Amino acid sequence: MLDEYEAEELELDDDERELLATLSPEEQRQLTALGESRREFFGKMSATGAAILAAQMLAQEQAMAFSAGEISGAETSVAADALTVKMRLNGAEKIVQVEPRVTLLDALREKMDLTGTKKGCDHGQCGACTVIVNGRRVLSCLTLAATCEGQDITTIEGLAKGDQLHAMQAAFIKHDGFQCGYCTPGQICSAVALMTEAKNGEASYVTTNLRSTARDLKLSDDEIRERMSGNLCRCGAYPNIVAAIREVHTGKSVDEAQAWSFAGEEKKDETV
Repeated sequence: MLDEYEAEELELDDDERELLATLSPEEQRQLTALGESRREFFGKMSATGAAILAAQMLAQEQAMAFSAGEISGAETSVAADALTVKMRLNGAEKIVQVEPRVTLLDALREKMDLTGTKKGCDHGQCGACTVIVNGRRVLSCLTLAATCEGQDITTIEGLAKGDQLHAMQAAFIKHDGFQCGYCTPGQICSAVALMTEAKNGEASYVTTNLRSTARDLKLSDDEIRERMSGNLCRCGAYPNIVAAIREVHTGKSVDEAQAWSFAGEEKKDETV
């Protein structure tokens, strides 16, 4: 390869030095033999490099234009395939246009600006997206909006009556049944629907007498925990959630002392 002295003898500028560095030792030796014609050689090399760069930029622009065309075409297709869905949402008739594959969760949040319903796992495993459809709790992330034609849907925004909170909302506040609050809308909607299940006498996994057809079941704490097991709380506010639901279910005030202890110590029965 050419050493620094030889490169200086060729009187190269910075761009030519960079170009020279890309050549093999044999090509560099041939270049030194060109004498005064080296400028012409470098000129041709520079022109070739510029042409290659221009071709690459043109190819990128064409690819971006093609992608934009694809996106535009997709949007046109969505508009053409949109379905008109009419539902009763929080007591009011609503009409929304959605693509067939749009979930109820995304329709509520993106189309109707009802962002109280939260998107957690988006796989139907955490319960944060729970809403009430025709009196039953439903995972809105697994429910297509198109299937809600003519359905009666209640979200967390529809539970309160003006400034008056739903009894379950008030109980959650009283018993501090939330911390970060992210899962709370789904927890409350699930708990409200749970009340209807109990009134209808619907059994759960821990129901002891499955032959009983008695309505208006009296739920134990184990029953409440089991029926709420599909709603996850990463903050761990489960005891307070159970207390809130029990108070609404029984209609009696629940005032329980929290018992705290360190690992290895016996729990103390005293109020903190």
